[in-house]
Order: sequence, then structure tokens, then C-alpha cells
Amino acid sequence: MGGEAIHDWAMGRRTDADVKVLDDAVADSGAVVMGRRLFDIVDGPHGWSDDVGYGGVRDQSSPPPYFVVTHRPPATRRLSGDFTFVTGGVAEAVERARAAAGDGNVVVMGGASVCDQCVAAGLADELRIHVAPVLLGGGTRLFDHLGTGTVPLEALDVITTPSATHLFYRVIR
Repeated sequence: MGGEAIHDWAMGRRTDADVKVLDDAVADSGAVVMGRRLFDIVDGPHGWSDDVGYGGVRDQSSPPPYFVVTHRPPATRRLSGDFTFVTGGVAEAVERARAAAGDGNVVVMGGASVCDQCVAAGLADELRIHVAPVLLGGGTRLFDHLGTGTVPLEALDVITTPSATHLFYRVIR
């Protein structure tokens, strides 16, 4: 089984509560940061389309700008959206996304390495973790970049559905 099951709450067997979690997140998004591996998936042949993109199946006519953390931009791409390839690292990508986000939030969509780097560098204000009821034996581990450090969190909310447990935390500085 591949990692697709972890997205079932957003793309498959979702409840009204799952839809609200996703709709609220998309509505608050002013800009999105993602890693190159995730970009390669969404830009790939089975990735995003005119109907399926950021936030799942919804109107994709006015998506937020995307900032892709990469060592080198792709030579070609399939998607024509507002993608900026940032070669200066996660901090630069977040800084550029903040400038573009206006009053909206900067969402660090992933993958796990980019999320970890943001938390480890003190760039995250809030964590929204969506835990699917499936165990995967591979992939990039979440929070590997913290090493032996700790990041204190304040629990804000928990929403449980059959497809996911949605955890919301504020990062305490």
C-alpha cells in the first residue's frame, strides 16, 4: 500500500468535519511552501489538474502562490500556476511566501523534511497535523530534523473523524 491513504480525509472518504478542516485551511492560505519532491508529485502525470489541486477537488481558478524549496528548478513543468522555485533554503522560501501572503497564512504543505526544517528553524507558529488511520513502513519521518531538541506546543483543538485525527497546536516560543 502506498502513501495515498494518508490523504483519504482530503481526497476520498471524507466527512463534513474533514471538509470543513480543509475548507478553513484553504480559505486562510495566502501562500504555500512545499518541497521539490512534493512539487514533482503534484506536477507529475497523476498530480494536480484543473479540478484537483491545492485543497483537493474544488475551484482552482485562484490558488495561492507556491514557493518550492529546491536545489535547482525543474527544466520543464506540466503545471502553469504561480510557482516560484527558491534555491536559498527554507527560511528564504518562508520569507518570500510571507511577503506574498498578504493577510493570509503561509502554509508549509510539506513534505516532511520541509515541515521539519521550518519547525527546527523556529519558522512555524502553528502545527496542523492530520493523522490517518494507517501505518506506513517507509517514507520520510516527521520531525527527524529536531534531533534531541524539544519544541513546546499548546494544544488548540482536536477533531476526530473516521478518516483522520486533526491536531492543532500553537508553537510556544
